[in-house]
Amino acid sequence: MNKGKTSHRKTTGANLNVDYIERLWRLFRSQPDAVSPPWRDYFQRVTDRDVDRDGRAASGVQPSFAPQSIFDPAGAGGPSKNGAPPRAIDAEKQQQVAGLIESYRKWGRRAAALDPLERGRLEVQELSLEFHGLHQDDLRRQFAASDLPGPRMRRLDDVVEHLQRVYCGTIGWQYLHLEDADARRWLMQQIENPSQDGLAADGDLQLRILHRLTAADVFEQFVRKKYVGAKTFSLAGAESLIPLLDIAIEQAAESGVLEIVLGMTHRGRLNVLANILGKRPQEIFREFDDNDAQRRRGKGDVRYHLGYSSDCQTARGDRMHVSLCFNPSHLEFVNPVALGRTRAKQQRAHDRKRRHAMAVLIHGDAGFAGEGIVQESLNLARLDDYTIGGALHIVVNNQLGFTTPPEQARSTTYSTDIARGLSTPIFHVHGEDLEAVVRVTRLALEYRRRFQRDVVIDLYGYRRWGHNEMDEPSFTQPDMYRRIENRPDVRELYVRRLVDAGLVTREHADRLQEEQQTRLEVEFEAADNSRASVRSQSLGGIWTGFQGGLEPADDDPQTAVEQEVLHDLLRGLVDVPDGFQLHRKLEQGLKQRREMLDGERPLDWSTAEALALASLLVEGRPVRLSGQDTVRGTFSQRHAVWHDAENGETHMPLAHLADDQAPVEIVNSPLCEAGAMGYEYGFSLDYPEALVAWEAQFGDFWNAAQVIFDQFIASAEDKWSRLSGLVLMLPHGFEGQGPEHSSARLERLLLSCAEHNLQVTVPSTPAQLFHCLRRQVLRRWRKPLAMLTPKSLLRHRLVVSNLDDLSTGRFQRVLPDDPQRAADANRLLLCCGKVYYDLLKAREQRRREDVAIARVEQLYPFPSVQIQQLLEPLSDAAAVYWVQEEPANMGAWQFLKLRWEEVESQKPLNRISRPASASPAGGSHAAHKIEQREIIDRSFGN
Repeated sequence: MNKGKTSHRKTTGANLNVDYIERLWRLFRSQPDAVSPPWRDYFQRVTDRDVDRDGRAASGVQPSFAPQSIFDPAGAGGPSKNGAPPRAIDAEKQQQVAGLIESYRKWGRRAAALDPLERGRLEVQELSLEFHGLHQDDLRRQFAASDLPGPRMRRLDDVVEHLQRVYCGTIGWQYLHLEDADARRWLMQQIENPSQDGLAADGDLQLRILHRLTAADVFEQFVRKKYVGAKTFSLAGAESLIPLLDIAIEQAAESGVLEIVLGMTHRGRLNVLANILGKRPQEIFREFDDNDAQRRRGKGDVRYHLGYSSDCQTARGDRMHVSLCFNPSHLEFVNPVALGRTRAKQQRAHDRKRRHAMAVLIHGDAGFAGEGIVQESLNLARLDDYTIGGALHIVVNNQLGFTTPPEQARSTTYSTDIARGLSTPIFHVHGEDLEAVVRVTRLALEYRRRFQRDVVIDLYGYRRWGHNEMDEPSFTQPDMYRRIENRPDVRELYVRRLVDAGLVTREHADRLQEEQQTRLEVEFEAADNSRASVRSQSLGGIWTGFQGGLEPADDDPQTAVEQEVLHDLLRGLVDVPDGFQLHRKLEQGLKQRREMLDGERPLDWSTAEALALASLLVEGRPVRLSGQDTVRGTFSQRHAVWHDAENGETHMPLAHLADDQAPVEIVNSPLCEAGAMGYEYGFSLDYPEALVAWEAQFGDFWNAAQVIFDQFIASAEDKWSRLSGLVLMLPHGFEGQGPEHSSARLERLLLSCAEHNLQVTVPSTPAQLFHCLRRQVLRRWRKPLAMLTPKSLLRHRLVVSNLDDLSTGRFQRVLPDDPQRAADANRLLLCCGKVYYDLLKAREQRRREDVAIARVEQLYPFPSVQIQQLLEPLSDAAAVYWVQEEPANMGAWQFLKLRWEEVESQKPLNRISRPASASPAGGSHAAHKIEQREIIDRSFGN
């Protein structure tokens, strides 16, 4: 087996050697001077011996350059001592050299000097001569190095020196895992090009770096001195992030980017605000002072979670708008939000080439390796419906999570290894080598521009202080913090380098430091001598005209659509293009819709939904609906995109309604909830006039996106004064399908409701769905909407509406029973959702004319006035019951008990439900039917 392996290597090496020499021969034939002198002499000898003046071989064929007949033109460093002729090039040796070169490209990063704390460099056996069968004597021999820049034939020691400098310096390159050969080749050329090494003594740029480092360093020291014991999540130890961002913004602007969406963790956030986004230090200092407590009771967020936006001016005068996303404590969960915002900015600018806006995501090393949302976000990068043309990821690598060292935090060598699986290049860089930092930044931005894909910079630094400045890190990392304590800061090391190079004097560097200190003192005094200013809460820009706060009484827009328009839209929804082979099972659905168009059949749920979207589109309102299998619909109800049964081509009727309609995206999301929901939430932040909706495959699937809901959707207005109109479509209803396919966890939604932060609706008819969706977009009051949608009701014979219901009326918060029945009833059943139709059927079967049934279609904001109106006709003896399928500790019951006091009525509210349970539902369909029957029996007094 081993012999066979050796034989294969020899053959392969020979072929590679012959190919190389043949190329040299062809070059010699056309341009003799382009070939190195040793090879030129050799080819001349071969020509004189074997080839006539016309370049034809004497035998009528080209000369054969078999490896066994080829001589080393350099003679292994020259003629041998005994005057023997030069040695033949050994094909096996040549392949061994090729293997050594590839090993440096693949493994050189492991021997790179990346750690500023100088805790030793690895000995990588794959980089040794012996590993490849080479020896010290071979260093003086010349070998073909055709894919390296420089001479084609080089001494091995020269090759090794070049590879050491490129791959084992202060940058560790990871790019060989890329699937795209063009991207690999391009990166290899850029990385190995000697002209790209360093900044070529660019004095202006080095002085700019010094200015940025000085501002970053002085800010950290100033804040630490003025606010002793305060949490700042200092950037100290990784201050090179500031010049890195500065260079990134400059280069992005040069490539035509006009907006950057920045998502980042706590660490360094205040420094980025002050020294990149230009937030006045006095504003930051006022936030430290926290002297507006009365205004902020129950509101706002800590200073290192806040967002900000500003226009940054580049060196050449370009304007770059940079938006820093607000961020909760679940740090990495801002990633999909920032990506969604970037996509929305591109959509608004009609930028299909994804050049207008760019996302920059700043991670921590522990979070990047540990949080699953990172993988979810990376996975979106090259999906057509989610791509933004590449994001720049920067990992501020502390080499430590809170108190947890890397060996306890991940199973991989690098914190960034998750990105390798997504075919993303990773550039590891020593954070104290500022020229290396600039080099990888420039290369990363150019790679993103050229290939429109994600790229990762792994910025190695350290955390000079504890996790939050109040922590004592030496409890758990004594050796690490001894090294940190004795290490000069990043700025000081860079100053020494520039002084040694003669670019600046120590006096000049000290003067820069003093100027920054004086500036911050002035800002500090201004903050101390003035009252805290309340930043305007009015909405501007794309949000002008929209409002938050409490639900206004007068914001109830006309959501009905003229019948003629509805007919035209429905006609467009059933129009099959010529030659399109529709799946035979879909033809029946279209036949039914044509009957709806002709008034022969009432509208079902999916048709009303399609008409709601269609009407918005032709009115100029963009639509984006996404979720797992949303295009077809989990329950095969939507079929928003048709697939030709013969050739697989697709057609979306919603995209072909009118020439001037708004854009529509109906999207199948990847199999994730947090990343997909976070993306759509981010999209909604920058597209307020659009209908942006995320649909759960089953209602409780939003559990997997709990962080997005709790820390963004439900609380963003209270914490950050940010509005969103995102719609969450959550299938809900107990069908006997087990716990996870029953409940949308309505109780959790309602538990988060306060201060009119959300809307929670349970529409029970197609018309209610139609008006609810249109109301969400047409009203100026912008709040997230959680809408519980049905499953079995999608095709229920009673869950229908007429075109008249869509061309008149509005969304009804409460649907009452017949007024006369309510007046005669001795029992009023309040409910929402699917159970209404079970109760309605039972009332008909039992002929209980004394029971009234009313539906609460909007649970929040709570419709207390409408419910009060329901109760007024009731007799004093009539009882009121809340009926729900969910267990007593779930569903709307607990919420309604608390809200019932808002209803001005003396009637108590009673409950009919399943008993309290740890799980939403059981797994037995037979048991489900028994439980459901018991609920119905109790509702009618049995």
